[in-house]
Amino acid sequence: MAMSQKSLKKYFSKVPKSNLASHNQPNREENVNQSEVPLHSSQRQETNLENANQSEVPLHSSQRQEIDLDSLEYDPAKRTQILDYHPNDRDVIRRAYIRQGPCQPENHIFPPTDFYGDMRRFNPKWFQKYPDWLEYSVSNDAAYCLYCYFFKDSNIHQGGGDIFSTIGFKSWNKKKSLWIHIGKPNSIHNQAKKRCEDLSRQQQSIKSAFGRGQSDQFKHEYWLRLTASIDVVRLLVNQGFAFRGHDESKSSLNRGNFLEILSWYAKHCDKIHDYVLEHAPQNDRMTSPMIQKDIVTACKIETIKAIIEELNGDYFALLVDESFDVSRKEQMVVVLRYVDRKGFVMERLIDIVHVQDTSALSLKSAIVNLLSQHSLSLSYVRGQCYDGASNMQGEIKGLKKLIRQESFSAHSIHCFAHQLQLTLVAVSKKCIQVGELVLLVSNVLNVLGASFKRMDEFRESQKERIQEALDMGELTTGRGLHQELGLIRAGDTRWGSHYKSFCNFIRMFGSITDVLDALVVDAYSPDESAKATGYLEACQTFKIAFMLHLMRDILGITDELNKSLQNKEQDIANAMLLVEVAKRRLQSLREDAWDELIDKVSTFCIKYNILIPNFDEPYVNSGRLRRKPADHTVLHHYRYDVFYKIIDWQLQELNDRFNEVTTDLLHGVACLNPVDSFSSFNIKKIMRMAELYPDDFDEFSRGALENQLATYIIDVRDIDERFANLNGICDLSRKLVQTKKHLNFPLVFRLVKFSLLLPVATASVEREFSAMKFIKNDLRNRMNDRLLSGCLVPYVEKDVFINISNDAIVKTFQEMKPRRVQLR
Repeated sequence: MAMSQKSLKKYFSKVPKSNLASHNQPNREENVNQSEVPLHSSQRQETNLENANQSEVPLHSSQRQEIDLDSLEYDPAKRTQILDYHPNDRDVIRRAYIRQGPCQPENHIFPPTDFYGDMRRFNPKWFQKYPDWLEYSVSNDAAYCLYCYFFKDSNIHQGGGDIFSTIGFKSWNKKKSLWIHIGKPNSIHNQAKKRCEDLSRQQQSIKSAFGRGQSDQFKHEYWLRLTASIDVVRLLVNQGFAFRGHDESKSSLNRGNFLEILSWYAKHCDKIHDYVLEHAPQNDRMTSPMIQKDIVTACKIETIKAIIEELNGDYFALLVDESFDVSRKEQMVVVLRYVDRKGFVMERLIDIVHVQDTSALSLKSAIVNLLSQHSLSLSYVRGQCYDGASNMQGEIKGLKKLIRQESFSAHSIHCFAHQLQLTLVAVSKKCIQVGELVLLVSNVLNVLGASFKRMDEFRESQKERIQEALDMGELTTGRGLHQELGLIRAGDTRWGSHYKSFCNFIRMFGSITDVLDALVVDAYSPDESAKATGYLEACQTFKIAFMLHLMRDILGITDELNKSLQNKEQDIANAMLLVEVAKRRLQSLREDAWDELIDKVSTFCIKYNILIPNFDEPYVNSGRLRRKPADHTVLHHYRYDVFYKIIDWQLQELNDRFNEVTTDLLHGVACLNPVDSFSSFNIKKIMRMAELYPDDFDEFSRGALENQLATYIIDVRDIDERFANLNGICDLSRKLVQTKKHLNFPLVFRLVKFSLLLPVATASVEREFSAMKFIKNDLRNRMNDRLLSGCLVPYVEKDVFINISNDAIVKTFQEMKPRRVQLR
């Protein structure tokens, strides 16, 4: 055959089934060579011989290379459109000109052509009556029947008909063969032509005919069933509940949340009672697991669409982290941080993606694919925030480096909460006393929590001590006071949990020692009794009491900082100020809090009968031989070797890890901060900050920015009183939008937005992981990635999802795939 199977596939890839003439392009006159202008049947009758000879001039190979096939466009004046074949297909015609119409090629003109110097000519006038089906092959210098080539039945042959679809027709002056090929009305050629026309008329398809046959009442009932299922799905997604049950058969007493809620809904709503579940057609109940998953996916699509609309094509920052789910799949969460149209800082979950490879290149590829699905680009990234993993923070091949190669202005910030955690971990590793305290508290809590009997004893002891304190007047009654405290276990990666654990250990110290004392006597084995004795002796020492109170005070200061870093609207200027406040509070604790600390520890020891050492006696280290002479006193040890040293290490680690304050970027951000009536405003530092965004501020715009800054500071600081007493850049952004000054100072407002886009911490990402563990738990550990993503996005972004209408979800659900009923 003249066209190989490979060429056939390429042809069909160029010509969609729904429209054989698919490449509609306006205005092709500018790019079409004069020799290639198509001649319609009406035009051919008026064309003289001279014009016909001009149209037959062959194109030289060098001339043909200069013709851009993709630039040939649709000409509405001639009502033609172009079917562009692959330029490397030598078995098919290079160009075919087709009259505009719904897949009815009626005016093919084969252009005069030469192939590698082989000069072939034919006269278009010979084929004025057959332009709708002839196709010309350059390589074979032969004409073919387009209809028969693609639509004829290969098992049926007609005399002389096969020549047009196998060998090709070369005898240009034998027009009788063309009529023979066309044949009678029921010929193979006419049957193939009818199949082509039927394929082009989509309104005559079975699907369209089925849709036309559905009555309005049938569609209304379908809509009621669909919206009822959507209402149930919305409820389950909002609460993070499971959809399906273990047994969903009719005889089951619990058919799962979806069917049970839908059944309850139908009983209490007469509007849908007669159209859902058993009252619905058996093959159209809209309750199957696939329908449920499609509705969940539609909810997710509409939620993300609303977030993208809120972003409004503006700049954004990326917050990325990965973690295992309950089924040990590595999941990557991507959160966008942006400033909305009202000037508020938003951090929104865009999606959760299963990644099989956590290398930086794989993560970047997954992020690019995710952003491209929502028409977003890395070129709009103006900030990045990751934890300290090497695949994220690597200076050579880390993710932040790869993204900065795409957008030089995508500045990276190491998560402040993670840096704070690292400072505490470093201190615990340097100080033996801190490590001993953490280990002891963890072991004691494990012993108490390992038995239900011990927990009951612990609760009873706690009640008795509270009642005793109330009787003695040490405590007062009131609503919400003296609630039962639990044994909070400290997490290795969350030092905020250590603070809570130490606080509760101090409050429940009496009950803890009571249970350990009882365990020494009533233990089931000598090993348990020996462990309880060791823990009890360790707890009843001045060293443990001192370390408990000291670490509670230190972690209390850093815990305030940690909580402040969790705010979504936190800007980096305020974050650096909070770090500075924490440093000053630690320094104040070092200089002024020693006496207060000793008083609290002494009171605690007296209350629980713990021996208080003489601070003037020589210190004896329990870990060294007693015969070695002591070179310092007890007071010196606790004050200088423990108290001062731990606080100094903490301050040193904070200074080393939070060193971004020295960069030009954060200096400029600090100068934009409106605190204290713009007291830190400095145009030179702000201009140095603008230079770090070369994609947004060129030399010309930097000159305009400097002029705007001079006018801006006079306006907001000296004239407009509405900008007084602002607490941060977040307040400044909102106030600029409210007063519409962001339109008067667009370049200044752009810098303010860039300051807000610099992320402070990955707290939002951590919250998504917590939600993921709630959605995909031990009972739902077989959730696939599609369902997990569909449930997680609306669940996390409830404030966005709640404003999405059912009509929008119905529309997306209908457009996802062909449905049995088409509502539109």
